[in-house]
Amino acid sequence: MNFRFLALLLTLIAGPAFGDQPALTYDRINLAVSAGEEVDNDTLSATLFAQQEGKDPAELGKRVNSAIKQAVESAKQHAGIKVQTLDYQTTPIYRNNTLTAWRVRQSIRLESRDAALIAQLIGQLQSGLSIGSISYDVSPEQRQQLEARLISRAIQLFRERASLISQEMGHSHYRLVQMDINTGGVSPRPYPMRTMALKAESAPTLEAGTQRLEVHINGTIELKTE
Repeated sequence: MNFRFLALLLTLIAGPAFGDQPALTYDRINLAVSAGEEVDNDTLSATLFAQQEGKDPAELGKRVNSAIKQAVESAKQHAGIKVQTLDYQTTPIYRNNTLTAWRVRQSIRLESRDAALIAQLIGQLQSGLSIGSISYDVSPEQRQQLEARLISRAIQLFRERASLISQEMGHSHYRLVQMDINTGGVSPRPYPMRTMALKAESAPTLEAGTQRLEVHINGTIELKTE
């Protein structure tokens, strides 16, 4: 075999393998910083449901529909409360592998930034509905404002830490290679309630509390000498 042809063949075979190797990088450092703040929960959500059990699913459906309809109409009388109907379920009940009854259930979701108002409405609706859960969260408007402030604070912390590392490592400055900014916070904590109807007009005592919102920054810098 011609040696020149053999050398060319080996070059063509080895070339792509070496070409796929990533370029070597030096003096790159990964950094992680975070900024957080406690914020008052200003939005309250409650899930209530109507449930009936019996032999006739059609009749059960009428009762549930009537209870949910009345609850929606009551909620709509308050401009500060948002109301939404949720899942509707018709479930067979078996005992000893025999169909003995039916269960019909539907839920509604109430949401308001006025805790006193929604607590009063829940107390009124408890005559015909049961409470499934109550949870608290931060409104989108307040969350957006706070996250903007935390992002600015976190970026400043990142810059300060990057400058400090550059100086300690004997470099005059650094170059930002990559940065990821992640926002988040503690998820609203649900408060399960007893699934039996309580005394009408008995408004529950509600305390919204706070949660901590945080912004996390992960980035890579490359130390420079010029």
